[in-house]
Amino acid sequence: MKLSYLLVLVLSLGILSACNQPAKKSQQTNTDQKKVLFVLTSHDELGDTGEKTGFWVEEFAAPYYNLLDKGVMITVASPKGGKAPIDPRSKAEGSQTDATRRFNNDEAAQEIVNNTIKLEDVKAADYDAVFYPGGHGPLWDLAENKTSIALIEAFNKQEKPMAFVCHAPAALKNVKNENGEPLVQGKKVTGFTNSEEEAVQLTDVVPFLVEDMLSQAGGVYSKSDNWAPYVIEDGLLITGQNPASSELAAELLLKKLK
Repeated sequence: MKLSYLLVLVLSLGILSACNQPAKKSQQTNTDQKKVLFVLTSHDELGDTGEKTGFWVEEFAAPYYNLLDKGVMITVASPKGGKAPIDPRSKAEGSQTDATRRFNNDEAAQEIVNNTIKLEDVKAADYDAVFYPGGHGPLWDLAENKTSIALIEAFNKQEKPMAFVCHAPAALKNVKNENGEPLVQGKKVTGFTNSEEEAVQLTDVVPFLVEDMLSQAGGVYSKSDNWAPYVIEDGLLITGQNPASSELAAELLLKKLK
């Protein structure tokens, strides 16, 4: 009787041990999860117009869900932390997409946007890549924000992918490479076009035009038709022309993470 009991006990322990192996493997897989930092603007004033601005929902939502659905861990930061302002125009019916509608019904994602961490509290070493959504806000704060500039320079030095969409390439305005030259110098880049800015009647409102700035900094600027998806990849740097380019930019970023 005792011998039989011991045999059953040994067999049971063996089965339990075998069942635990997949769990250990799963835990190991989780440690390999890619981490991407999203940087949103904190600026909500559209120049002297009295109107509001911020980040463009589509340019956040499409990349956010594209990466999230692939198992990427996402952290969202902004210069001031807390609630990142959404450009009211990006909430208009004509600006809605599947991604924005998903965001509008996603309380968890909205909570993240309403409670971003301060940019000064993040380090490039903790992430595998960075993504900057656009909207007009970045033209005023991220273009001049020293913390953001240093962060991008750190990602570049650590040879990690960096993506910027629409007006977000404005954040590259004062970024230097390791030689002290403009980061975009000699690189193929794109961003919100002068003609697109004219189409939304904000040419005389914005502090500078993204297309002009990238060209003046030595970037090899190119573009497609207004509002057409267009993304340029040059080494670690990925830039998208407009909101329609945000998902494609995220897909290219994801490929670089694999």
